[in-house]
Amino acid sequence: MAVQPDDVLDARGLPCPLPLLKAKQALSRLAPGQVLEVMATDAGSWRDFETFIAQSGHEMPAREERGEIYHYWIRKAGEASQ
Repeated sequence: MAVQPDDVLDARGLPCPLPLLKAKQALSRLAPGQVLEVMATDAGSWRDFETFIAQSGHEMPAREERGEIYHYWIRKAGEASQ
């Protein structure tokens, strides 16, 4: 994947809605413009992250499914300090 994360959250094995809740916590620790990669095994997370991005100011530059693991790259809203 071309998107380089600033932090990685391993939410594999966590049931819905924990992957999304843990991702929100992780995003709160990042600076605007930084990217969080989330790995999850919960199939419902695909829809959960899609809805979350649509309702927030964050961006999801990429997401993919690799076997039974879902990968999401989320760019925190706000201006990047670069």
